[in-house]
Amino acid sequence: MTGSNLFKPLRLPNGTVIPNRIAKAAMEENLANEDHAPGEALVKLYRSWAEGGAGLIITGNVMVDRHALTGPAGVVLEDDRNLGMFKLWADACRSRGAQAWMQINHPGRQLLASLGQSARGPSAVAVDIPGLSKAFVPPRALEEQEIEELIGRYTQAAVLAERAGFTGVEIHAAHGYLFSQFLSPLTNRRDDRWGGSLENRAQILLKTIDAIRQRVAPIFCVAVKLNSADFQRGGFDAADAARVVEMLNTKAVDLVELSGGSYESPAMQGQTRDGSSLAREAYFLELAEKIGEIARMPLMVTGGVRRKEVAERVVSGSVSMVGLATALAIEPALPRQWIAGRDTKVEPIIVRWKNKTLASLAVASVIKKQLGLLSQGKRTNPGTSPLMALIGNQLKARRQAKSYRQWIDQAR
Repeated sequence: MTGSNLFKPLRLPNGTVIPNRIAKAAMEENLANEDHAPGEALVKLYRSWAEGGAGLIITGNVMVDRHALTGPAGVVLEDDRNLGMFKLWADACRSRGAQAWMQINHPGRQLLASLGQSARGPSAVAVDIPGLSKAFVPPRALEEQEIEELIGRYTQAAVLAERAGFTGVEIHAAHGYLFSQFLSPLTNRRDDRWGGSLENRAQILLKTIDAIRQRVAPIFCVAVKLNSADFQRGGFDAADAARVVEMLNTKAVDLVELSGGSYESPAMQGQTRDGSSLAREAYFLELAEKIGEIARMPLMVTGGVRRKEVAERVVSGSVSMVGLATALAIEPALPRQWIAGRDTKVEPIIVRWKNKTLASLAVASVIKKQLGLLSQGKRTNPGTSPLMALIGNQLKARRQAKSYRQWIDQAR
């Protein structure tokens, strides 16, 4: 254990110290209360991760606009009306000494039709998933004024996160969400200052970082989640990711988390659309280590890690932190067990269906089932039937979407 970086503290550029190199990476929980705030379920879930020993806890994505959720029962932070609940959430995350960062996000064009809202993206490019494209709302292109307003929304969410007691925010610019859509030439076909060159396509991200930095304390962390690649031909690739990191080098960014993929090419689940071959664990490590040669801030890699030896390998070179997601949904105490010297490992959730999209949804449904169990203080059951988990999640999502539409109507 003495030779491993995994349990050593990490000092970030702003002076913040993360007690170890293991992060609980973001997962979408769909466990907000009826007011789309963090209630008892999320507090209980995150307390289990805090007790599990991760040095950094990153929340599932918190939405900056109530009309644009990545899924039903998502947490929304637009103003201070539910700030007391967010304080309880932050307290739970920090209860055992971990740093607690709120991931802030907007779905852009990846907006489910069941939510009954209009979708907006950098350009009017619809989501293309064979057999599921009708599940998403065709987007319209954002007006310039709306882009400026969105930067303000991200900034407001960060300010409120700091007031609630979170120690940082992570701006989600990966997995095909809004900022990722701006970065990709496949989804950003604008001919104004927000489109064209990669420098232009990155402006919304760079301006958001600047705007947040002007409003929060220096010790408050600002991180970015970035795709190492979108894994779609003609899209955002590894060379683009390296150039964006070079741009981020000039900003006050404390950490960059590297992941990959989108709804159309779910590389974050080990599947790609462009035929790329990904490792079974630490999917994006090879790309990340190359980017680590130019990054001036610490890098974190998330994607499929479930064994201590692999986690140690991730942080043995130019990558400073390892993010665990699915593994901590199944065994929230995994970091504590590793720190205690045990080599506990988590078996992967594998669904070998011919339809890759449905298989991906089934894997996500099994994971969400585990999050639901943990939020009720129950033991996880990773042996859950993928088919039953998928059906159960679809029925639950339908009920939650109906509840969301009613909540939006009441707010008008």
